[in-house]
Amino acid sequence: ITVCSALFGSLLLALTFVPAMANMALAKGVKPHGDDWFTSVRNVYTRMLRFVLRHRIIVVVVGLLTVIVALDSVRRIGTEFMPRLDEGSLLITTKKLPGISLSDSVEISQRIERAVLEFPEVTGVVTKLGRPDLATEAMGIYEADVYVLLKPYDEWTATKTKEELIDKMAARLEQIPGVAYNFTQPMAMRLDEVVSGIKADVALKIFGDDPHTLEQLAEQSLRVLSAVPGSADAQMEITSGAAEVRVEADRAQLARYGLNVSDVRDAIQSAVAGRPVSELIEGQRRFTVVLRLPEEFRHNPEALRDVPLSAPAGERIKLGQVAIIKASRGPELVSRENAMRRIVVQSNVRGRDLGSFAHEAQQRINEKVKLPPGYSFDWGGQFENQERAMKRLGIVIPASIVIITGLLYSTFGSLRLALLIFLNVPFALVGGIAALWLRGMNLNLSASVGFIALFGVAVLNGIVLVSYINRLRSEGLDTMEAVVRGAATRLRPVLMTALVASLGFLPMALSHSSGAEVQRPLASVVIGGLVTSTVLTLFLLPLLYPWFAPKDMESQAEQ
Repeated sequence: ITVCSALFGSLLLALTFVPAMANMALAKGVKPHGDDWFTSVRNVYTRMLRFVLRHRIIVVVVGLLTVIVALDSVRRIGTEFMPRLDEGSLLITTKKLPGISLSDSVEISQRIERAVLEFPEVTGVVTKLGRPDLATEAMGIYEADVYVLLKPYDEWTATKTKEELIDKMAARLEQIPGVAYNFTQPMAMRLDEVVSGIKADVALKIFGDDPHTLEQLAEQSLRVLSAVPGSADAQMEITSGAAEVRVEADRAQLARYGLNVSDVRDAIQSAVAGRPVSELIEGQRRFTVVLRLPEEFRHNPEALRDVPLSAPAGERIKLGQVAIIKASRGPELVSRENAMRRIVVQSNVRGRDLGSFAHEAQQRINEKVKLPPGYSFDWGGQFENQERAMKRLGIVIPASIVIITGLLYSTFGSLRLALLIFLNVPFALVGGIAALWLRGMNLNLSASVGFIALFGVAVLNGIVLVSYINRLRSEGLDTMEAVVRGAATRLRPVLMTALVASLGFLPMALSHSSGAEVQRPLASVVIGGLVTSTVLTLFLLPLLYPWFAPKDMESQAEQ
């Protein structure tokens, strides 16, 4: 939005303010330039251009091979949704065993805090455990978010990078058993949770009906996902394991004594939950008197089996004679998406790009995990955002190319000249791709936007050069002479355009401040692309001009 607004404002100024100021500033004429240092530069360039024109075929072949090699190398560049933004802090999400008591969960969380505080890079730790009062998050008491505050990087002593610190923290926290960890950052976690509902880079969602089958499939998938190189903090969603007392009525025994299932239900409710038996009145206040078993018996299956029942015939029997009472593990939660029961297996990615990791994980899961009928897979997390962004760019980039080509055709009235100028685009891609390789960056949304911005600057240089060569030809110059003279005359504005844009992006490319991770790929792509597109504009474009130029200009000049 900022760039588009600036371009629109500059267009208005160029059409209104600049002509008026030129009329005032140039009223007394323009003094001719003397012999300066740039004349030497222009002479060297002219000699190089004439040399290139004499070896046209070799130069064209080398240029085509360069483009082919660069485009082929894109397949091996790592991909991701967005560069990982460094927030200057960490968030460790912890999951303990379901059914853990609140006191035990707090005690383990305190052990985790003490372990994290052992690192000198940490200035403070805050743990948020369980569900808040407003229930904005469906977290049990076995889940907790550990917010880790860090010192500035120049004060770090034991480690040099955040990745190294995370690896050491993970190794230390593994000494606390029964806890699963996931390392992320506060804002990144919130964004992932809002967009995809998953607090990890890659998530495999398994949909089906039977919870036990889902757990089995999730365990298989977890083993496969953990074995993929680059996998970190791999874990599966905990859907079962909460302690409960299960009561199963024996209908045959109930029929023998003339009892109903509701009699068993009422007895359990009275013993565990309590049954109102009276009411205590104190002035204006009323208190319900509830009868139930003491705390030590309410969760004891043996004590519940001894709860007495009265049969219609007058027999006194125990609850254990007409029901099976046992301690077991039940579901902790039931997750649904689009009205379907689901379970999630998730993993972060460290030491590898997100795109290749997700591609390899998909291949391994499809090969090693066989789904029963009625069950399905779906991939989510940051990988889901990346796929959505790439599909959108698959529409935006071709549309921008078509629009640029249409504008070029309307400007020159020649499809061949429009295609000639548009050859700047693949050579601009060569420099942008080379910049990503040299700086060890992945192809992400930021870099893709940089390529789109690069198209406009690259095409602008081509317009500057071709329009002037056309003018010289219309004045009667021979095609080759017009090419050499036009390229030499337009050397200064072409270099100025490239240098101004490159220097404008240079601070972004070299920045290491907060948020610079998002800016660097965009700026690097633009600077690298301008280098190769400028070389094309100054050498290959004049070389190819005679093959693309319309022949009617010379005939019009002769007339």
